[in-house]
Amino acid sequence: MLKYTLAIAALLTTPPLYAQEKNFIDMPYLEVAGSADSLVTPDEIFIKINISEKDTRDKISLEEQEAALYRSLKGIGIDTDKELRVHDMASVYKTYLLKSTAVIKSREYVLKVYDSPMAGKVFAELEKLNVANANIMGVGHSSMGEIRNALRTRAVLNARTRAVALTQPLNQVVGPAIYLEDVEQYGTPPGYARRTEDRLANTYYEVSADKPVDIDFAKIQVSAQVKAKFALK
Repeated sequence: MLKYTLAIAALLTTPPLYAQEKNFIDMPYLEVAGSADSLVTPDEIFIKINISEKDTRDKISLEEQEAALYRSLKGIGIDTDKELRVHDMASVYKTYLLKSTAVIKSREYVLKVYDSPMAGKVFAELEKLNVANANIMGVGHSSMGEIRNALRTRAVLNARTRAVALTQPLNQVVGPAIYLEDVEQYGTPPGYARRTEDRLANTYYEVSADKPVDIDFAKIQVSAQVKAKFALK
C-alpha cells in the first residue's frame, strides 16, 4: 500500500510536460536574423567538350580525334587520367535511300581545370583541333564546405550583435541562445550562370591558335543566413 501512495505523490509533484513547454514559450526572448557573405574566386572550372565523327569521305574517326585530344591536353600540362572524364557516348544511325546504313559516333567529355589561364589554353588547343562544340559547364570551389561554415559563424555573431543593439536602449541583457536555425541556400546566385555563358560567348570566337583567350570568371558569391532566439534578462 505504501508503494502506491509514493507513486501517486510523485505524479502530483512532477510538473506536466506541457507546462514545461509553456514556461519555455512564455519566457522573454528576442528573435533576430543574421547573415554573412563573401566572394570567392573559382578554383574548379568544368569544361564540356564534344567530339563526333562527320559523315563525309574524309572523316576522322572518333578514336583518332580522341587520341589527338589527349595528346594536346597533356601537352599543356593536364593530367588527363585524373581530370578528363567521359560524360556521355552516343551513336546515331542514319539510313539512306540506297538502304545503306552509316554509324556516326560522338563522345562528350568533362574536363576540370583550376584557373582561368589554363581554361584559356584549353580553348586554344581545341581551336587547333577544330573542336567547335565546347563550353563552360560550371564553376566551383574546392573548399566550399569550409567557407560556408566560416560564414555561418559570422552570421551567428552578426545575429547576436543585432540582438544587443536592439536591447541596449531598453536596458535589457541578451542571454544565451535558446533557438538557432541554419537557413540553407542552394544553387548559384541568380544570373551568375547566365553571365558566365554570356562572357564565354563573347570571347570564344576570338580564340586563335597563337593567342589563348583570357577568360575572366566572375567570383562566386557565397552566403549564410541564420535565425536565432536569445533569452532576455
